[in-house]
Amino acid sequence: MKKFSRIILTPGEPAGIGPDLVVQIAQQAWDAELIVVAHPEFLLERAKLLSLPLKLTSFDQHMPVEIHKPGHLKIISLPLNHPVTAGDLTVQNAEHVIKSLEIASSLCEKNITQAVVTGPVHKGILNNAGINFTGHTEFFANRCHVKEPLMLFVTPQTKVALLTTHLPLAKVPQAITQEKIKNSLRVLLLELSRKFGLTKPRVLVCGLNPHAGEHGHLGREEIEIITPALEELRKEQSNISGPFPADTIFTEHRLRECDAILAMYHDQALPVIKYMSLGSAVNVTLGLPFIRTSVDHGVALDAAGTKKADAGSMIQALKLAIELT
Repeated sequence: MKKFSRIILTPGEPAGIGPDLVVQIAQQAWDAELIVVAHPEFLLERAKLLSLPLKLTSFDQHMPVEIHKPGHLKIISLPLNHPVTAGDLTVQNAEHVIKSLEIASSLCEKNITQAVVTGPVHKGILNNAGINFTGHTEFFANRCHVKEPLMLFVTPQTKVALLTTHLPLAKVPQAITQEKIKNSLRVLLLELSRKFGLTKPRVLVCGLNPHAGEHGHLGREEIEIITPALEELRKEQSNISGPFPADTIFTEHRLRECDAILAMYHDQALPVIKYMSLGSAVNVTLGLPFIRTSVDHGVALDAAGTKKADAGSMIQALKLAIELT
């Protein structure tokens, strides 16, 4: 018999489109049990605003796994601290957002649920509320005591991991070390094999500087840091090539040569990924003891509650979470 997984959903920022996306994906059939962490009345209000049917049932972890029924959701009730108006941010609900992630992480760590799919959060409002939050990747890594988490974007064309994530651009060069490159690539290679079934994954690595440093004339990080780290890993028989200039690594013929790419920093990769994927990219956190996938976009306050939210990335994130579990 096929074994179904439990997938926990966190809508993210209540004033954004995350709740809309959860309500939308609840309308489809899924080969898993879906559980959302949210305030029941609020989620029902958002469903009504979207003119979509929704029936909520309290989640009982001691009951057998029940495959998802369209128009239904299992729910873990989490109160809001302040009434929500779609599109209007408030710091009062920042604690609600963080608590939902804590609940999801705890259930996954205990293997009560096998994956978490996260909706978009608003980092600014969380930090304005006094919460030190740089991103989901760092949050879950800290919760699980994982030192080297890796942000991976999965697109129909390729997979792209980020060596550094949510850092100011001025701090990126000092964050790039030989040890970080080697550790990140080891995590990437292991997870490509373990989660995606690639027996001998081929990885291309970006340089940091224009033209990958132009033989040291445009920066020496490639010569002094990146290349020595790659040479060390090649001694472990890893199929790693680079560093390559970022302006040519995403071309069609390069993509045919690899299973994944390691980019040096956030905006070296994300503009290409989002243009390439047309809203279908999925953010996966590698290195965690459970599956975590996410949308590749923000809270879209202007679209919240308006029936204009595109659930494409959330659908792909849920599909991938089910596939990986």
